[in-house]
Amino acid sequence: MIHIWLDLPVTLIFLALALLYGLGAAVIYWLMFGSPLRRRMHSLTGIVGPYFGAIGVLFALLTGFLGAEVAERNRQAARSVLAEASALDTLAALSRAAGPQGAAIRAAARGYTEAVLKQEWEAMSASGNSPAAAQALSAVFASVSPPDIARQAGAPLQTSLLNAAVRVASARAERLSFAADRSYELKWISVLALGILTQIALGLVHLDKPRAMLATVLLFSLAAVVALGLIAEQENPFEPPLEVSNAPLVKVLATLPEEP
Repeated sequence: MIHIWLDLPVTLIFLALALLYGLGAAVIYWLMFGSPLRRRMHSLTGIVGPYFGAIGVLFALLTGFLGAEVAERNRQAARSVLAEASALDTLAALSRAAGPQGAAIRAAARGYTEAVLKQEWEAMSASGNSPAAAQALSAVFASVSPPDIARQAGAPLQTSLLNAAVRVASARAERLSFAADRSYELKWISVLALGILTQIALGLVHLDKPRAMLATVLLFSLAAVVALGLIAEQENPFEPPLEVSNAPLVKVLATLPEEP
């Protein structure tokens, strides 16, 4: 369920959070001041403010840890794209010393970059990948593997070309792993549940002041919606509106003109 919510458009993510915490605030207010259980609830009057503070601190800490983890994953995803672009640049540069096979290497690198930008990049927003990009990567390896390269340009050059192709494959695998990462669901459930518990704690602290309780719970709910919504927007590093830029790969493609 969490991944379905996180895959929603930005507006619906915020709307779902507002509905969750708004409904939570309404239910808490009704239980404490309008339900048949209100007398039992009011027997708890006297709970002091630090009780709320303890739960609120837990919510704040877990939200902070989740936000930091999401931000770090986005930075790592951006680094994987830069590493992929750098490896393709290296491959293209080395190909110019590879003799007649160099044109085929650059053509394979261009085909791979085009497949990533035109097909795989869009698929990653839904945690997918592109078979065409995988085939194009195989073509890159095939272009740097012929023994003629070692005979004409030397074994060290071919080794460097192979290493560059391996770095491309490694960076692609890392990029796809960030796009498909779904290990966060338990953390999100914990944060959302602690938000509800914080609402309850605020209500228990203000049992003798209905209007103050409603105002406090609603204000906290608004803050939770804003904070969690902003984190949720960045959960998938390759999904708009705050996705990792493909500019490094676009720049690589511009340096790889179509071979005659």
